Amino acid sequence: MLQAWARQLLPGAGKRISEAAVILGGRQPQRAIEHFRAMGGAQSGARALCVLDRDDGSTPTLDPSPEPGLEFFTWGRRHIESYLLIPEAIGRALRLPHADGRLNRVLREHLPAANDEDAFRQLDAKRILRPGGPLTRALGVSIPLIHVARATRASELHDDVHACFDRLRDALGIPHTQVVRSSL
Repeated sequence: MLQAWARQLLPGAGKRISEAAVILGGRQPQRAIEHFRAMGGAQSGARALCVLDRDDGSTPTLDPSPEPGLEFFTWGRRHIESYLLIPEAIGRALRLPHADGRLNRVLREHLPAANDEDAFRQLDAKRILRPGGPLTRALGVSIPLIHVARATRASELHDDVHACFDRLRDALGIPHTQVVRSSL
């Protein structure tokens, strides 16, 4: 998902991110520290940003990394997948006819109000989007999350996603760009 969003938010830097990205899986900051040290750590001049889910639903922590050169970014919401719950992007990814009301109907049933960020922080987006979940049952198709990420416009992305990419821009020395954002 991050690589799909990088194509829009960091044009020209996507390849650098793809080459440098390491998927460690799960919320395991200690593994990130060990991996960073194994790559030479700050002594080699390396810098890294570890992006973490809040799988447990707790409040995100902003504790500094114990390892110089390694920073942590924790999503404000429980799962990165919650940032894909954009009806328009899902519809584009699945090529649903605009008049197809199933998507909006099921999302109204399972999502909090758009302005209820506290509820979104606790939402189990993986349950909603998984095979056999309420959305796939209602639509009768699996939802390829990478396709939804690619179909999401920069203006539709949540402020948390933009904040993560602002941190990546800083780490890569890329100038910030202005994106007109919708309030999702």
